[in-house]
Amino acid sequence: MMNGSLTSANNRIPENFMRKYMNIKTQLLLFLLLVVTGCTAVYEVKETDYAALYGPSEPKQRVLTKKQYQLSLNQDKISYINDIKPILDSRCVACHGCYDAPCQLKLSSFEGLDRGATKQKVYDGARLEPVAPTRLFIDASNTEEWREKEFFPVLNERINSSHAELNNSLLAKLLQQKRDNPLPESGKLDDAFKLDIERTLECPTVEEFAKYQYEHPKWGMPYAMPGLTLKEEYTIMEWLQQGAKFSPRPPLSKQAVKKVAKWESFFNRPSLKQQLVSRYIYEHLFIGHIHFRGHPDNEFFRLVRSSTPPGKPVAEIATLLPYNDPGIEPFYYRLRPVDATIVDKIHFVYELSHQKMQRYQELFFQPDYAVTELPSYQPESASNPFKTFTDIPYVSRYQFMLDDAQYFVSGFIKGPVCRGQVALNVIRDRFWVFFLNPGGLSGTPEMREKIHNFMVEQNPTLSLPAAAGDGIGLFGWRKYNVLAEEYLKNKDAFVNQLIDEYGGFGMDDIWDGDHVNQNAALTVFRHFDSATVVKGLVGKAPLTAWVFDYPIFERIHYLLVAGFNVYSTVGHQLAARMYMDFLRMDGENNFLRFIPVDQRKALHDSWYKGLTGRIANYLDTPYYSKNHESGIVYKTKDYKKELFELIRNRLGDAAGNKDEINQCEQEACISRGTSPVQQEVDDKMRQLANLKGQELDILPEVSFVRVKNRGEKGDLVYTLLVNKALENVAFLIA
Repeated sequence: MMNGSLTSANNRIPENFMRKYMNIKTQLLLFLLLVVTGCTAVYEVKETDYAALYGPSEPKQRVLTKKQYQLSLNQDKISYINDIKPILDSRCVACHGCYDAPCQLKLSSFEGLDRGATKQKVYDGARLEPVAPTRLFIDASNTEEWREKEFFPVLNERINSSHAELNNSLLAKLLQQKRDNPLPESGKLDDAFKLDIERTLECPTVEEFAKYQYEHPKWGMPYAMPGLTLKEEYTIMEWLQQGAKFSPRPPLSKQAVKKVAKWESFFNRPSLKQQLVSRYIYEHLFIGHIHFRGHPDNEFFRLVRSSTPPGKPVAEIATLLPYNDPGIEPFYYRLRPVDATIVDKIHFVYELSHQKMQRYQELFFQPDYAVTELPSYQPESASNPFKTFTDIPYVSRYQFMLDDAQYFVSGFIKGPVCRGQVALNVIRDRFWVFFLNPGGLSGTPEMREKIHNFMVEQNPTLSLPAAAGDGIGLFGWRKYNVLAEEYLKNKDAFVNQLIDEYGGFGMDDIWDGDHVNQNAALTVFRHFDSATVVKGLVGKAPLTAWVFDYPIFERIHYLLVAGFNVYSTVGHQLAARMYMDFLRMDGENNFLRFIPVDQRKALHDSWYKGLTGRIANYLDTPYYSKNHESGIVYKTKDYKKELFELIRNRLGDAAGNKDEINQCEQEACISRGTSPVQQEVDDKMRQLANLKGQELDILPEVSFVRVKNRGEKGDLVYTLLVNKALENVAFLIA
């Protein structure tokens, strides 16, 4: 009978066989252990003890005085400003210049190079807790403070010796790694390189570099690009050996000092009205680059809040959002020079001039209104501009934004919110933007009063997700989506009352920019995970268009610019993204109100194909005055195309030059003032622009075409943008 033993008569294994088997098994295990141990020894990378070699690490004083700098020039030493910065600007800053610079290593200024790198991420789509901000020039005032915030050096911070300056420099090691592992001169990059913006980044310290180099031998710098020239590399290495000293920054010109003083005096006038107006202007200009008309093209400033008054060095108050409590009284609005290299991704310009100051007087100080008390900085109210600035006439606020509409739209196109596919899925590949007239359907004082009263009544429903701060939670977006939909419902009822009284939406209700201000019509392009905004109507008639009114415009700014905290939680980011759907629909609904009633649903449905179930019901509510006719008498059946032409005619020169490549409607289109060669190339480009279908899948989002013009002076340059005809933009992903 079987009892589970291997020693029964028919199943007994001979003892000598067992001994032999166990001996072989033991030998095999020992062999495998040796193999594993050997592999471990082979793959183990020994870290260098740099502290033992070169002593302790601490930040150095690298900025030369004027006298020291002149002496270094006399000694033919390498100059940071003349020799090093041009190399960094041309080869490094394209990647290492913005919020999403790999490892937060920003090489657009000597402060960024001296600060170094960190393993902390700025963009994190799964962050459940906020992190401390790490904005260069703002959240720390020197390199010592950045070390306390876990930034590590890429330059030598140990003893001063020519050997240590190179061997203890991460920058030198990464450049040498590229020299040791150059890329092929032609062909595709191999699979070792990841280029998507969500890729996992490696951020080694100098102590960890040996392991990094072993695991990623091809990842020298510049990453996935050709290496520096021998001359460029030699220049940087020599500069490092000389101690990596920085040239002193030149002082502002007398002309700039005078203009800064004039504008700081204006912003800091003591009256309550001025304080409220200055706060409003600051909360709209804080993110951009300010330029004085007539000054050098490379001279820019930021409008900041400072604990120091005009005439003293700026001590910027580091708040996360521009409407956060500055925490000090008094504080001052100051103009701080932009000291970093300008990179297009975050560069959008607001111009100050004598004419602009006169315009401020006209908009904010000539109207008859009183400010008897300044508003609070409490988040629940400060995040709502309709409540905070209710004393300032809304027409003045709206016209302030209209005057420079491209700048303000650029705020959410070039600000930190505009990064990644999920964020950009809220907009189409290309659409046009127009604006309602500030005065409403009739522009009368009575109409303006009604609109003002409506916005005051809607203050609670106009509340934005930023009111909840970092505590919004993963599902906090639900509350603000309910408020946003309630506002659409209330607005639709209010607009219908206005239409009953004043008539349907017509051409007089489109802001025309006084026929000269080209901010009156904008074109927005999406490039998968980034975007661009330009003045004028560019490209063929788009699938859709937005018509902004003041509440749409202001909420977009406070949702995606003033109230967006890139260092906050996924709940904060999700709520902003979800709310933006309602602002898009609100702008589209305004556009639909110009279309004949019986055509609105069909046009709306063409923007949201493929939706079923709850999402379809969610988006299909007709908040576009479905029973109130437009005020336009159409002459054709192609209503959308005709409407675009009517708007273009109303705007005149404010619509920009007509796009002769994409908007040509005759057999031979010739752009005025062009040569025969350009006319021929334009015709070829026109043929390209008419291509449709899957064959375009091989093209990238953006291509640049250079046509060498041998017969005439100057080559021709064109931009090819692929417009994807998305069925809808109602989903976060897919």
